[in-house]
Amino acid sequence: MEKVAAHVTGTVAKVEKRAGDRVSAGEVVVILESMKMEMLVESPVGGTVREVRCSEGQSVAEGDILVLIEI
Repeated sequence: MEKVAAHVTGTVAKVEKRAGDRVSAGEVVVILESMKMEMLVESPVGGTVREVRCSEGQSVAEGDILVLIEI
């Protein structure tokens, strides 16, 4: 499993992928909002989303696991 973590502290603006969705390396899985800017969180690998651990509107800290991807 590949863990996709928040790279900044902020709020989840949008969850782009759901459990069961296929993703490619570099594809956006979550959009975070921090300091009135949108930060794209991309998948580092291709695979299948196994679990989404965040929801829209949720506050997250840098390093929090947002998505698990099965390679």
